[in-house]
Amino acid sequence: MESSQIIPIQTVQLFPVLDKLLIDLLKSLTHEEWNAQTVAKKWKVKDIASHLLDGNLRGLSISRDHFFGETPENINSYSDLVDFLNQLNMTWTNATKRLSPEILVNLLESTGKQYSEHLQTLPPFENAIFSVAWAGEETSLNWFHIAREYSEKFLHQQQIRNAVGKQALLTKALFHPFISTFMYALPHTYQNVPAEKGTIVTLIVDTEIGGEWSIIKEENQWKFIESPKVKPTATLKISPDDAWLLFSKGMTPTEAKEKVKITGDQNLGEIALNIVAVMA
Repeated sequence: MESSQIIPIQTVQLFPVLDKLLIDLLKSLTHEEWNAQTVAKKWKVKDIASHLLDGNLRGLSISRDHFFGETPENINSYSDLVDFLNQLNMTWTNATKRLSPEILVNLLESTGKQYSEHLQTLPPFENAIFSVAWAGEETSLNWFHIAREYSEKFLHQQQIRNAVGKQALLTKALFHPFISTFMYALPHTYQNVPAEKGTIVTLIVDTEIGGEWSIIKEENQWKFIESPKVKPTATLKISPDDAWLLFSKGMTPTEAKEKVKITGDQNLGEIALNIVAVMA
């Protein structure tokens, strides 16, 4: 394989691992835990399990079976798209309130396997059926679409685990691909931020499961840069547990400001607190 064809973030092999952890987790929950409140304010644990099932079913229907069902009309902006997706999510979770936890687990188990198998058939460097809009892309490659799907499954399972106090996902093997995918929102977050050419911003997610990402201001855009040779203009350091919450709107930038460490240009560094790597 040519170096230009190396997949930047390998996630397709992790779907069965994540799904098994999810099924084992859900089978262990008590009635009270199924009804526990999550950081997603409108959703209890059972609602998130339903949403994960919707992701499998919709992904199979659209990507594998080429059946779109409800298609949005009058989508003229990012906020229009978010509103449409929120409406889809709400109607689904309301309808599935009539399903038992046992039914949800059975359906998640069977559809998760089918969806994982389907994703493995997608040529990684062909155009995906959907773009990753939160990264500012109008067209995305399949490898990035698959990584985005992985980040969705990771995030929602982590929300459940957070609600019931059962952590298992904060390992390098599972967390690093997740946070690496989320970091593709970093240049997009700074897209309209004026700065001198050559300005560098670095974001560090602490510990061995995290990583370091830097962007540089070029003529008309911000781009990732490998291992900058000069000191960054601003550096923001955040813990893994705060990172997954902040970048999925489970924590506000104001709350995060008290927890992160910014060195260099404070105002420039604080803009990274506004990264949102979900459709919200």
